[in-house]
Amino acid sequence: MDLIVTTAQQTIPCISRQAEEIAKRLAVPFIPRKHSSLAALKEQYGINQLIVATANGPVVHTPAGEYFFHLSMAELRIKNIVNGNHDHMVTAMNLRTGMSVLDCTLGLATDAIVASFVTGETGRVVGLESSPIITVVADYGLQHFVVDSEVDITSALRRVKVENADYSERLQAVADNTFDIVYFDPMFREPIFKSSNVNPIRSLANMQPLTAEAIRQACRVAKEKVVVKEAAGSSEFARLGITTVVGGKYSSINYGIIDCQQTLSGGGLP
Repeated sequence: MDLIVTTAQQTIPCISRQAEEIAKRLAVPFIPRKHSSLAALKEQYGINQLIVATANGPVVHTPAGEYFFHLSMAELRIKNIVNGNHDHMVTAMNLRTGMSVLDCTLGLATDAIVASFVTGETGRVVGLESSPIITVVADYGLQHFVVDSEVDITSALRRVKVENADYSERLQAVADNTFDIVYFDPMFREPIFKSSNVNPIRSLANMQPLTAEAIRQACRVAKEKVVVKEAAGSSEFARLGITTVVGGKYSSINYGIIDCQQTLSGGGLP
């Protein structure tokens, strides 16, 4: 892996331990900072990306920018739900307290956090992420990030369980009807937002398109629904044989829905 782990310039023992643990987890070198600049470390070790352990968690420096854990839209979406407003993903999943969700494309974990909040303490949310680097960042953030004065949101973060796994392989090992919902948010072919916050994760993420076989396996694993998030107007839904598509009238995002019970009673999987 073209990567090293180091620390911020001003460090304390717990940050050094964080860096060492991340390096061990990723099986890459831990390099003490020793007042070197990041540019100097990149040149010295012939790399174009590195992870810096900081007091706020790991920060990945990539040619496309910095990547670190943040709530993105999760906090605002949760507050909207609490205030009785509509969330398109929650509606598409018909998500309720106590349900179980397998998020096959964890990424920033925004959708998983919202799902965890809605399903509550009796629910279960598992996130799969194929990128080891994104997995480390997401897992650290979910276990350590604190939302000030929002205990319920912080608790929702802690309940999300993270696995470093490729869904195309992991799904095959999951028993039938293990989760109520199986969810996919594959990286869009073209980014909707020209955002510096999104660019780094695109450089780290799995860009492979969703396959019909993955959908078939997801339908086997899901008790109720398989839900796929895509850009509005995307041809991916038609390619995958998904005919039920919902979303806001003015939203740039749509959700494709496969009702697994109807699919099975209809005699087969897509």
